Amino acid sequence: MTKLVDRIAITFDDVLLQPAYSAVVPSDVDVSTRLTDRIWLRMPILSSPMDTVTESAMAIALAKEGGLGVIHKNMSVAKQTEEVYKVKRSANGIIVDPVTLAPDESVEKAREVMDQHNVSGVPITQPDGRLVGILTRRDLKFLESGNIPVSEVMTSENLVTATGTVTLEQAERILTAKKVEKLLLVDDLYRLTGLITIKDIDMMNRFPHACKDDNGRLRVGAAIGVRDFKRAESLIQKGVDVLIVDSAHGHSSNVIETVREIKRQWDIDVIAGNVATREGCQALIEAGANAVKVGIGPGSICTTRVISGVGVPQVTAIMDAAEVAAATNTTIIADGGIRFSGDITKALAAGAHAVMIGGLFAGLAESPGRTILYQGRTFKAYRGMGSLG
Repeated sequence: MTKLVDRIAITFDDVLLQPAYSAVVPSDVDVSTRLTDRIWLRMPILSSPMDTVTESAMAIALAKEGGLGVIHKNMSVAKQTEEVYKVKRSANGIIVDPVTLAPDESVEKAREVMDQHNVSGVPITQPDGRLVGILTRRDLKFLESGNIPVSEVMTSENLVTATGTVTLEQAERILTAKKVEKLLLVDDLYRLTGLITIKDIDMMNRFPHACKDDNGRLRVGAAIGVRDFKRAESLIQKGVDVLIVDSAHGHSSNVIETVREIKRQWDIDVIAGNVATREGCQALIEAGANAVKVGIGPGSICTTRVISGVGVPQVTAIMDAAEVAAATNTTIIADGGIRFSGDITKALAAGAHAVMIGGLFAGLAESPGRTILYQGRTFKAYRGMGSLG
């Protein structure tokens, strides 16, 4: 028999945080959070995997500030993996798999490789990996013919090298002293093992709170649909840091089985959602989710509650999920309904460890939405992921 839930449920506009005495100054506040056991965020914000919110540009910008971008799935597998690759290659501490060329490759091929990977220089190696030179755009600048082998124009003498045990601080000192932009890492047999660039060191100095993996690369997430295991495998191969099983109704057999199967097949962190009840949160935790997204219908662009009549006011949903998640120390992500900065504070106070934002990011230059010029003002297109147009 149908019955009403006998309690009051609340959302962000229904509550305020009561002020109290504090001896903490704002500059001392630490809002870093554990997204998973492997991923820490210095800023507890993720961008929504929507096709008008997050592609590589947004993910790069957010990761530099300490958050995490989630690449949307409304594109081909090849395109999505390319977006992930762009984020992972955008910044490095030590590049462990640098792009290389053989000495007999043509200058034309070298230009293509540099343009494709957006790099300014390429180490030149023999088939056995032994370093023989480096080729930079400066070497190619005034060449008219593209058929010349790179061995004729590369720098092969006085290469600036170091062993793989060099620290980034030591690398910076070497690069500064030698007045070069790239430090080539070699082993005892002079085989190339890595690369450190001054650009990446500068980035780390400019963005000390960036969300990075163990190799100094920016972290990135990617969304997948239910049972989309081929997409998951391709993303993992490209180095994605976390998969987001994204569904409007996360408390369903398809989502639960998808999480279980991913955790069975691969050693990868998984965020799953969306749910709005204790039971939904518990089911995803038991399936193996490292973090759970909470929110059904609160988004500014979302029509789920209007169309289907389903949902739970967001603050109540967060509090219920947080109560369940506390037992296993599982991360709760408040997804949707963040219209003002104060809503972030309320979500964290209600028990969320982080928030996911769509609408507030949709109008930024880094969002992939179409730019619209209307009556002399610039706008960005923004739509829900269930939209047809």
